[in-house]
Parts: sequence; C-alpha cells; structure tokens
Amino acid sequence: MKREPPQVHFRLRISRGDDIAIGPGKIDLLEAIARTGSITAAAKALGMSYRRAWLLVDMMNRCFVSPVVAAEVGGPRGGGTRLTLLGEELMRRYRRIETAAAQANADDLAALMRLLR
Repeated sequence: MKREPPQVHFRLRISRGDDIAIGPGKIDLLEAIARTGSITAAAKALGMSYRRAWLLVDMMNRCFVSPVVAAEVGGPRGGGTRLTLLGEELMRRYRRIETAAAQANADDLAALMRLLR
C-alpha cells in the first residue's frame, strides 16, 4: 500500500446564527465561480448539484452586508455569474488567514507530523 504524505487542513468556519456564513466549501465554490463564470459550471467542477451550489450562494448572499455573487445578464453567452468585490475580498482574506495560521503554527505542525507513522 502506497502511503500518501500527511497533509494539514485548516477548517475555518464563520457562523451567523445557525448558518455557516463562510467556510472551506463555500470558498472553494467562490473560487470555482470566479474561474468558470457560472454556478452551473462551478458546481459541476466541484462534483455537486446545481441546487446545492445555488443554496450555498444564496446563504452567503443573505449572511453578508451585500451579495458576494451576482448574476450577469446578456453578453455573448447570454449571461453568467460573477463575484462581487465583496466575494473577491472574502476569498482573498480567507486564504490569507489560512496561510497565516499555517505559518504561525509551523513548529507545532511539524512536531505533530513527526508523530505520525
């Protein structure tokens, strides 16, 4: 059996009441929307249903002071979806927090890794 090297995953989630406003899956979805320009294509790329992706986008749009994803009408493809400035900021800040957490805890993470088989 081939052994995969251990990996560290930070799972930051920010809740607003019972709703998870932002977390790793929602950030992945925002990044996929930014790449594809479409909720449908983003959902497909992430292996989730369009309905699930739409519900996640809707929840994010309701949790923040302004929408994080907006529909675009018209254009050569008949429209699409884009991140708002707030959506872009959420992605940037979330990934920056992940990086800072990993850097701040590098010594402890390395010590934990040495304890693995």
